[in-house]
Amino acid sequence: MTDLYQLMMNRRSVRNFEDRPIPEDVVQKLLDAANNAPTGGNIQPISIIAVTGEKARKELGDTFGSQPWVAKAPLSLIFCIDFHRLKRWASLLDTEFKGEMSLLHFMISYADLMCAAQNVVILAEGLGLGSVYIGTVQEAVDEVREHFEMPEYVLPLMVLCIGYPKSVPKYIPKLKTDDIIHYGKYRVGSDDEVRKMFDDKYGDLDDNLDNYLKRAFVESVEAGEQSASWADIEKIKKEMEKLAIKNNAQFLFDFRYPQNIMVELNEHIISSFKKAGFDFLGSVDTSKGGDR
Repeated sequence: MTDLYQLMMNRRSVRNFEDRPIPEDVVQKLLDAANNAPTGGNIQPISIIAVTGEKARKELGDTFGSQPWVAKAPLSLIFCIDFHRLKRWASLLDTEFKGEMSLLHFMISYADLMCAAQNVVILAEGLGLGSVYIGTVQEAVDEVREHFEMPEYVLPLMVLCIGYPKSVPKYIPKLKTDDIIHYGKYRVGSDDEVRKMFDDKYGDLDDNLDNYLKRAFVESVEAGEQSASWADIEKIKKEMEKLAIKNNAQFLFDFRYPQNIMVELNEHIISSFKKAGFDFLGSVDTSKGGDR
């Protein structure tokens, strides 16, 4: 296997997959790696739905809109927090598990879920596969739960698409390691330092807008002709002009991930959680400092 450090440093999200199935023994290794991931208290509050059939892959892709690589990936894994299994087990042994009412249980379980998913990402990379996370599932919880017949207390929160890469992005802009590491205690940088961190990462918006946008959307651009909307630089430029986008931060928070929409999604996501039986946000009245 390739040197682990280099493998991790060279990892890229892949959205352009070969039309080539993944052997069953390789899929089993990926699933074993997920199952062997770190988990708080060794409780393992997750389940994974493996989607391989062409019809099921297309249906999953349709759920997420303009992300055709979901349908084209030969394997998609839906990572779920699963309190259904734990609640049944507790009941069978004459006790209770109330994880769906506990924010702490939820946070630990989500961390467990992502540890399992990342185990798969790294092993897949070492086996010559590529992968991409699909966080859009968090906006489509109701549809995914219904389609895959998930019982109450099962919450799909991440999808990982896996396959043999047809192409791999060569470069992804990142902050420098020193920008995110704080030794001993948190160090608050000056305004100039903070500005430079992100200027070094993204480059100058005014320098060459076409190149800037290709860097910003590099993974999607390199996905080829699967989705023209992702790579339509001219369309993006017109939208940016309409919104008067002048810098990197405005591009991210006013255009690519509009903050008003991100906040408005709270209501929809909380509603989906409640439909699945998760109500930890309603179990505490913070104004009184105690349980309702």
